[in-house]
Amino acid sequence: MSAKFIIYIIVTVLVVWSLESVNINQIFKKNRYYQARIFYFLLAASLIYLVTNFFWDLFTSIKML
Repeated sequence: MSAKFIIYIIVTVLVVWSLESVNINQIFKKNRYYQARIFYFLLAASLIYLVTNFFWDLFTSIKML
């Protein structure tokens, strides 16, 4: 198991946990439940990718110093 995969797992748990506090159903129109869920999934996936790559680049740059 690579270190980046472990970072992905940790960040996935943190992002999903933090997004549970946001009520995105109030942002969308009435009866648009599936569109809100797809948006939630895409938002979570993009945050997971961005945060993981940020930490990965940070850790690799610190090793280079």
